[in-house]
Amino acid sequence: MSYAGNTDVEERLGSTLYVQLTDDAGTGSADEDKVAEALLGAEGEVNSYLGRRYAVPIDVSTYSGVAAVLKSVTLDLVEYRLHTRRPPVPDDVRRKKEAAVKWLERVASGRATLPAANEIQGNQVDGIIGEVVGSDRVMSREELEDL
Repeated sequence: MSYAGNTDVEERLGSTLYVQLTDDAGTGSADEDKVAEALLGAEGEVNSYLGRRYAVPIDVSTYSGVAAVLKSVTLDLVEYRLHTRRPPVPDDVRRKKEAAVKWLERVASGRATLPAANEIQGNQVDGIIGEVVGSDRVMSREELEDL
């Protein structure tokens, strides 16, 4: 499940910058593999934060209200990743990335939520949970002291 695609990245950056940031061979066309790699890294980063509270990847077809937010955050991270290939990274790109990470941190800690009409499935793998099993206590501490 992807939050954004290569065409979304191209729309965000514009065709010229899209090519400039990915064309290592100097062919004049974008290297789609570089874009796909940046997308995978960004989506992995998004999921690493969201996975603290939700089952990831989040099915954005089920939670349409969340789709636009996750797409935007993912594109902020992708844009930053691609710009780091051709430094210096513009200040506005750096600020968008920092804001995206802060928001993801807030979601992960529970101080912010994803804008979904329905409750999003939680992460079931939240560590080991201890549970007491067996019959009730037969003797209390007080009864044992008298023995």
